Amino acid sequence: MSENIVNLSDADFEKTVESSPKLVIDCWAPWCGPCKMVAPTFEALAKDYGGKVTFAKLNTDQAPKTAMSLSIHSIPTLIFFKDGQQVERLTGAHPRANIESVLKKHFS
Repeated sequence: MSENIVNLSDADFEKTVESSPKLVIDCWAPWCGPCKMVAPTFEALAKDYGGKVTFAKLNTDQAPKTAMSLSIHSIPTLIFFKDGQQVERLTGAHPRANIESVLKKHFS
């Protein structure tokens, strides 16, 4: 895991959302094939946007309460938060261009 990515749990999810003006959360699980496909893209974006946007990963197996509260029904799901409010989500394995266009739409 990249040093540019925060690992979230049920315990620190709320605090992270409230303290991060621009946040992208990758909801994933270790057994999920498409999640593994998205991971390198997510890490590259975290590196490229480091300092501007907070990138976090939420293992839905280890944080079921948070996954349920976010209505995660399929993974991977990327959730974009601005000033504590969810502004968009992408479900499924998206190419970098799609993810980056959402980043630019909400965070530039």
